[in-house]
Amino acid sequence: MTIKQLSAITLTLLLAFTATAGDYAKYYNDLPGRTGISLAEPQTPQIPDNTVSITDFGAVGDGTTLNTEAFASAIKAITKLGGGHIVIPAGIWLSGPISLKDNIDLHLERNSILLFTPDRSAHLKDGKVQPCISASKRHDISITGEGIIDGNGEWWRAVKRGKVSDTEWNDFRRMGGTEADGGKLWYPFGLKTQKDIAPDYKAQEKMRTHMIRLTDCERVLVKGVTIQNSPKFHIVPTRCRQVIIDGVTVRCPWNAQNGDGIDLMYCQDVLIVNNKVDVGDDGICLKAGGGPAALKYPPVARVLIRDNTVFHAHGGFVIGSEFSAGIEDIVVCGNSFSGTDTGLRFKSAPGRGGKTARIRISDIYMSDIRDQAIVFETSYVDVPVGTDGKASTAQDFLPEFTDISISNVVCRDARIGIAAKGTAQMIHDISISDCTLFCTEKKAEIDLTVFSPGSINLQNVKLL
Repeated sequence: MTIKQLSAITLTLLLAFTATAGDYAKYYNDLPGRTGISLAEPQTPQIPDNTVSITDFGAVGDGTTLNTEAFASAIKAITKLGGGHIVIPAGIWLSGPISLKDNIDLHLERNSILLFTPDRSAHLKDGKVQPCISASKRHDISITGEGIIDGNGEWWRAVKRGKVSDTEWNDFRRMGGTEADGGKLWYPFGLKTQKDIAPDYKAQEKMRTHMIRLTDCERVLVKGVTIQNSPKFHIVPTRCRQVIIDGVTVRCPWNAQNGDGIDLMYCQDVLIVNNKVDVGDDGICLKAGGGPAALKYPPVARVLIRDNTVFHAHGGFVIGSEFSAGIEDIVVCGNSFSGTDTGLRFKSAPGRGGKTARIRISDIYMSDIRDQAIVFETSYVDVPVGTDGKASTAQDFLPEFTDISISNVVCRDARIGIAAKGTAQMIHDISISDCTLFCTEKKAEIDLTVFSPGSINLQNVKLL
């Protein structure tokens, strides 16, 4: 089929999809908690009407043919036309890293699986590991459709023995690999079927890559697709503006190391809506760097997070642990957390902290929360796999969680309702109101000798 014939068949469908994707004003109408907060509806990418299929460039969807060059050729061709849609039809399309350019929509049709090769050497470029899908300093980019993007993460991730069954552990051992720490850890180093890309398992562990990393981009849309099994984080917009993540399913094993779902870093004007997240680490997380290096970048600002569902994750909605550049003008409303370790999680430590401002959270519904429904922690210790982790001794960049309003939270079966660990200098002007939290072990863990009455203000909060 020629490019022209394919365009005639698929263009109407793609245009209809794009038109629907552009109607986001409704999410900003009658928004609870918006008073005093500056929010703006993100602009959707402008994608020209041109359409090509990866099959026009020799791609084969048999799950064994490596299609990296076909994707590169399709991107080059559509770029010459001024941009457009690259269609991935039904099939299993094996590929190495894909780098997107301006005005391109990568569109996955139903029953298409974009599978990234387990050959880690295929991800190397100039000695550095590339994300599965990336874009840098680009504009008007979208990833849309009903297909699946799979990162083959089991070929990258270390595994903790205590987080898997005997059957799963033996499955990993049959792959080859390296056991460490007295059999408590398994690393995909020395596998039977794949080459190593580093001299030892510790160095290779540090080379794990992200699934989708978009850096310094403007007008970004990720809509409809399933994104799963990343080597590390799944969706990582960094220093991006005008970002929409809509109707996406993000999933990986519950015990996947560093398996974050959606991480926003230094981003502004963002809408995260209608997504389902079920991952091995933080669900929906805001980050803004740690220490002095973060100050050359803008804060995370003007973000709306609503109508999402988070299943397993370390936290449903999370700020931190690094946010030295600041987090401001955030509205989180109408979300459900079911089976997360914590619900609303604010975590940081000296040396990586910053200041929050105008954070408004409301209408959150939680069930089956393993630990705390709401938790503030200012002595968070990052523990990379294979290390013990060390508490920070820094005296600067202290976390300052402040100007945070939380209302209308209903939680059934959290072990602890509300917890706060820190000082009144680092946690203050927190308002929690009109909440009902059913706790199975303890209602609250708040040191009243540390926090003054105005630091954490509870109004009409039922801790049962």
